[in-house]
Amino acid sequence: MREIIFDTETTGLDSRDDRVIELGGVELVNRFPTGRTFHHYINPQGRAIHEEAQAVHGISAADLAGKPTFAEIAEEWLTFTDGAKLVAHNATFDIGFLNVEFGRLGHPVVDPGRVVDTLALARRKHPMGPNSLDALCRRYGIDNTKRTKHGALLDSELLAEVYIELIGGKQAALILDSATAPAQGENVRHIEIIVAERPRPLLPRLSEAERAAHAAMVATLGEKALWLKANSSEKSVAASS
Repeated sequence: MREIIFDTETTGLDSRDDRVIELGGVELVNRFPTGRTFHHYINPQGRAIHEEAQAVHGISAADLAGKPTFAEIAEEWLTFTDGAKLVAHNATFDIGFLNVEFGRLGHPVVDPGRVVDTLALARRKHPMGPNSLDALCRRYGIDNTKRTKHGALLDSELLAEVYIELIGGKQAALILDSATAPAQGENVRHIEIIVAERPRPLLPRLSEAERAAHAAMVATLGEKALWLKANSSEKSVAASS
C-alpha cells in the first residue's frame, strides 16, 4: 500500500482567489517511510501573500522570485502521487487548493476516495482534543522543536509520524504474518502433549553423608515442624503407589 503524506502553504485562506506557494510530501509504503520526498516552493504569479499567512509560514514574495509556477511542477506532483492515497491534516483545505490549481490547468479534481484526513482521525480517537499537529506531536512524544514556522515538507514529515501513531501502525507491524496466524473466529486445533514416564528412575544424587546431615537437621526442628508433615505425606503417597 502506497500513501503520500502531504501539506501545502498558501498566500491566504480563500482557495478561489489565493494560490499554493509551497507543496511538500513524503512517501509511505506499507506504513513505512521510503525516503522519497517531493518539495517545491511555487511562484504565485503576482498574487500577494496575506500578512496573516506570512506570519504562519514565513514565506515572502521575495523568497518566491524565480521559483517555478504551479503549472511547471504539476506533472511532477501527479507522477509522484500516482496510484497513492493522499493523507493530509485538515485535508479539505489542502485538497481544495490543489483542486483549484489543477482546475486552472484542465486536470480533473482529486477523487475523494483517495483522501485520508488525519484531523478527522484524531477527532475520533481523541474527541476531547486538542488535535492540531503540534498538539498531536506532544501527545505522541514526537520531536517538533524545529517547527518554529509551518513548512510543507517539515509538516509532512511530522504528520507521517503522527499518522502512524493514529492508525496504530507501530503495533500493527508486530502482528504475525497472516499465513501463520489464525484468522479471527477461526477454529484452532488443540494438540495434546503427552509426557512419557522414564523407563527407570534416576539414580539419587545425594550421598549417604548428605542424607545423614539432613536427617540430623530435621531432628532439631521439633515434632510440629511442617517439614515433618510434608515428609510424612510424601512417604504415604510413595507407599500407596
